[in-house]
Amino acid sequence: MRILHLSDTHLERSDAPNRQGVNATDSLRLMLAELRHQRDVDAIVVTGDLANDGAVEAYTALEELVGDFARSLGAPVFYTTGNHDERGAFGKVLGSGHAAPEAVLGSGDAERAAVSTVGGWRFVTLDSLVPGKVYGQVSAGQLDWLRGVLSTPAERGTVLAFHHPPIALDISATQPHFGLRDPGELAAAIRGSDVRVVLTGHYHLQLLGFLASVPVWVTPGVVNRIDLTTAPGTERAVRGASASLVELGGAEGPMFHTFHARDPRAHETVYELDEERMRTFVEREA
Repeated sequence: MRILHLSDTHLERSDAPNRQGVNATDSLRLMLAELRHQRDVDAIVVTGDLANDGAVEAYTALEELVGDFARSLGAPVFYTTGNHDERGAFGKVLGSGHAAPEAVLGSGDAERAAVSTVGGWRFVTLDSLVPGKVYGQVSAGQLDWLRGVLSTPAERGTVLAFHHPPIALDISATQPHFGLRDPGELAAAIRGSDVRVVLTGHYHLQLLGFLASVPVWVTPGVVNRIDLTTAPGTERAVRGASASLVELGGAEGPMFHTFHARDPRAHETVYELDEERMRTFVEREA
């Protein structure tokens, strides 16, 4: 199983630069162009923050760009929500996030969670969006639903995907505050199951850890990348679109590889926040 994993496209409602001067649509186009030579791709997963402000136009543009790319590879696409997304607009364009789901979560809160199978591998997407918050959470209803899904093992195993990582680096100014809340509850739900990998985004950098002995992969962002070489308590984002290849099922797997687009402006600073501004942001949003 070969999965192309993208996240944090942050498309705007129009094809124009964002307030930091980055054209998110151009970043996505560049990344997809760099990935065009990939072969034997079985699925594409895009883990949230698809739209920067939840606009229908952004989801439409994303579906056209990623959809056309996926069709050229003959691979299905699975989308999840992120903290910048809006469930109504997401659903209007992308439905459950799966083109032809085998099962979806019935939720009064319109949470977007679904199941599809590709080549014997089960893909389960969850909705970690907490409206108005930067951090994420998987609701009790989703966890109950997930336990029901996992109660019957898939032929090859399960890929679990959502936006907010259940792991964090202490050297980051924001990660400990804005990842997945209550990761132990999710760990309990997947422990002993056939979940082989958890795919997430949100941090705009690559990170590998474990939850209940299951590998957790955080793919870097498409719109920009967070540079952790800054002074403690500060944060810097730089230009440069990235994506990942995840390979499952082989004798050496799972394996993870990161692609970086050949952007002539890569590594230029997009924004830089000093310690005081970061402290204010964390106190306001945590």
